[in-house]
Amino acid sequence: MQSESNRIALVAGANGLVGVALVRTLIDSGDYTRVIALTRRPLPLESPRLVNRILRFAALENEMKGLACQDAYCCLGTTRKEAGSPAAFRAVDHDLVLAFARGAQAAGAQTLVVVSSIGADRASRNFYLRVKGETEVALEALRFRALHLLQPGLLLGERRQWRLGELLVRSTMPLFNPLLLGKYARFRAINARVVAAAMRAAVRSGRAGVQRYSYTEIQNLARSGKSAARA
Repeated sequence: MQSESNRIALVAGANGLVGVALVRTLIDSGDYTRVIALTRRPLPLESPRLVNRILRFAALENEMKGLACQDAYCCLGTTRKEAGSPAAFRAVDHDLVLAFARGAQAAGAQTLVVVSSIGADRASRNFYLRVKGETEVALEALRFRALHLLQPGLLLGERRQWRLGELLVRSTMPLFNPLLLGKYARFRAINARVVAAAMRAAVRSGRAGVQRYSYTEIQNLARSGKSAARA
């Protein structure tokens, strides 16, 4: 990792569950002199290192012109229910993610870290997983020096708004985690703070090329980041 005086991080999706945790992690890490968070609404965070840019995401790539960074982090994502339609879901989880990636590349980013999903596969019969898989393939085609794709299962953490069904699922999933063994371990629920720590550690690892991480690898990355911080 270069000295912090030379590094700027760009974060999209900073108002989400992982995004808020990631911005806090990057600010506290001291890896960057500036963390530029791109959001639709103001962040509930303040720091001398943090620059919160409120943008029109409908014209994201154009709105990003003039920015500069070394590393880019993408936490953009929604659900079909929140989006309202398959087309609206794809507009966020595919089109908007790619727009951010292209904008970050134009800003100088050589490393891109993206929150995807376990089971992402462009050949999947599941619409959600197929879109995630198509997005991964499109990101690979941009040929960043390093592309880190984190593929968590159900994300745990504190949300500002909960639906009853979501609350029940998230409160019971940790009980099932120990039962998911072997090849099924990758479907375990994971805390958003762990994913955020792993995103930072992925960049610090210096690995080049396309890297994919599911539950166990995400946990290992997060632990490696904590060990490096203590050292």
